[in-house]
This record gives sequence, C-alpha cells and structure tokens, in this order.
Amino acid sequence: MISSLKENQIFVFGSNLGGVHAGGAAKQAKEQFGAAEGVGEGLIGKCYAFPTLTMRFRRRHHSGLVRSRDKLYSTARALPEKQFLLTKVGCGIAGYDEEYMKSLFRDAPKNVTLPKEWQG
Repeated sequence: MISSLKENQIFVFGSNLGGVHAGGAAKQAKEQFGAAEGVGEGLIGKCYAFPTLTMRFRRRHHSGLVRSRDKLYSTARALPEKQFLLTKVGCGIAGYDEEYMKSLFRDAPKNVTLPKEWQG
C-alpha cells in the first residue's frame, strides 16, 4: 500500500478510459495524488492512469492493454528522473487474473517499480 510519494515518484493506478475514479487505487489517486476526473490514461498530477476497463467499465482486450503498457513504458523512458510505482493494476475492480497482469509487465524499464509480488 502506497500512502505517500517522494518528489520524484509517480503513482500508477488502474483506471477506466472514461476517467471515473470512484474506487480502489483510482479513488486513492484522485484523493491523494492529483488524478483528475475525465482523464483515463496518462500522466496527471503525481500519478499515471493505466486503463484496464473501457468507458463502459468492461475489461479491455489484450491488444488495448499492450498499447497502454507501451505508452506507460514510453512515458517512463522519456522521464528517467521519475520513479513510476506500479500498483496491481487490473487485479481489483477490473478482476483480471493477477498472473496475467503480471505477465504484461515483464521487461519494464528500470524506473518502473513493480509490486513486490510481481518482482523476480
């Protein structure tokens, strides 16, 4: 559980493409780290919205998750001074299998910190 961030840290949370941050890590991102309603993907405040659900709150297809992962990785590579703290995106409200989500984030850039259970 991430409760505070250092100056160079970014909270990466699971979102929906509509940017409705009503529960789980998305709610925490909005209340504590500057996530904005209506922003469903990308860097905002001290956080990064990673969409695991569509605008209608349905699970996204694998190809959409891969595109979003690649966008996250591109953002992280463009900001090497920042440390992106990835939460267990998709494993809460979205209901994805944790092993499946973990497998999407293999070969993460060095400045993307995976959840402890996803490391190694």
